[in-house]
Amino acid sequence: MKNKIRVYRSMHKVSQQDLADKLQVSRQTINAIENDKYSPSLELALKMTQLFDCKVEDLFEL
Repeated sequence: MKNKIRVYRSMHKVSQQDLADKLQVSRQTINAIENDKYSPSLELALKMTQLFDCKVEDLFEL
């Protein structure tokens, strides 16, 4: 599953560590998701969309 997390992080000027802290996961988890090595749970994906104020479809592509 492709994602645009890196793009949205950049737009919101949020580091991987800042995002990880807000989502209560490790920075390595954010890195793995951005590099398509890990697919986030639905709960985690929805938390990301709330933080970035976007739709799931905007953040993730099948």
